[in-house]
Amino acid sequence: MICQSVFLVLSMVLPAADTEAAGFDWPQWRGPQRDGVSRETGLLKKWPADGPPIAWKATGLGGSYCTPSVAGGKVFGMGYVNDEEVIWAVSEKDGSQLWMKKVATKAGKFGHNTGSRSTPTVDGDRVYAVGINGDLICVKAADGETVWTKNYAKDFSGKMMSGWGYSESVLIDGDKVICTPGADKSAIVALDKKTGATIWQSEVAGAGGAGYSSIVKAQLGKVKMYVTLLGKTAGCVAVNADNGKLLWKYAKVGNGTANIPTVVVKDDTVFCSTGYGTGTAVLKMSPDGTDGVKIDEIVFHPGKTLQNHHGGMVLIGDHVYMGHAHNNGFPTCVEFKTGKIVWQEDRGPGTGSAAFSAADGMLYVRYENGLMALIEANPEEYKLISTFRIPNHSTLKSWPHPVIANGKLYIRDQDQLICFDVKAK
Repeated sequence: MICQSVFLVLSMVLPAADTEAAGFDWPQWRGPQRDGVSRETGLLKKWPADGPPIAWKATGLGGSYCTPSVAGGKVFGMGYVNDEEVIWAVSEKDGSQLWMKKVATKAGKFGHNTGSRSTPTVDGDRVYAVGINGDLICVKAADGETVWTKNYAKDFSGKMMSGWGYSESVLIDGDKVICTPGADKSAIVALDKKTGATIWQSEVAGAGGAGYSSIVKAQLGKVKMYVTLLGKTAGCVAVNADNGKLLWKYAKVGNGTANIPTVVVKDDTVFCSTGYGTGTAVLKMSPDGTDGVKIDEIVFHPGKTLQNHHGGMVLIGDHVYMGHAHNNGFPTCVEFKTGKIVWQEDRGPGTGSAAFSAADGMLYVRYENGLMALIEANPEEYKLISTFRIPNHSTLKSWPHPVIANGKLYIRDQDQLICFDVKAK
């Protein structure tokens, strides 16, 4: 079982902000709106050479590539500790352990298997997360007590598109949990968030397994939908939010290895991209005349021109900011509705793929080699402001996305979580 003493809080340097008063939580994957953008202001516009001040560090979190979530004075995450995959909570104030509970026995058959991928989704007094084997768990936020569980393979005949394990972060929409088992007859599933009971299942012929992406909400007129990436033969898909019926699919961005970045949707425009040489598309949705939705391709850029590996894209104003090239994060700015590439660098401040988040007009970019960059979200030009190295960076790939919440920047790096103070003084 888990040894509680493995959890160690280090380097308490600065007092934390009053999170209840601040009101800028990051309760799920890519933040409150699932777009990678914090609405917080008054943050540092430049970092010291060695990085922003460290508020606290916590270790003993287990091996993991998952991004943390922040809500209600707690920080939540997942990891491998000893022989178990766990979900945990620490104090937002000082990083001290609050609880740690088993999700499943540690899985051993997946590539890059140093731990979990899923970001916990916080909804009121409940937390939802997915283990690498497809174990979907609902626990109490207060103490981690299990409320209900499902398993994608056992309950929905689910499968992944390739061998790196389930990676999605589930969506809570009203009374429903929306998740992606990935089977043709249960590609996307809606569950009752209180009980785990099945509400509907989406049938997507040739789904190709679950992708590594996470679902976002969209709406065209009166039609509410969920959009995500599945396997190669399905690519980007949308299903009706009321009944799970397939509305449309766009296979051109699908590849057979890993379809990863979360789709960006605003109004009638869909911006989707995948790596492994695949490419990027801008789609326009419109009514199909039968209470459904159809799509038209505005532009498709082949992979050599524009592709996002797994660091994601953020929409600020009329422009998307992202890292281009497979296994690289070359900073790029793209016009959202047209797909026109406004500017693109032929290198980045760091190396490897780059994870993008944003706050207060700045891009927070984390590179695979452990370098953090602050870049101005400026459609006129590329402007790098600051960089620093993540302290005690793991030798493994540095993949979790930056989280900006309540004046703090959270960086997960395998066993450790570092909380930086980025509020302007």
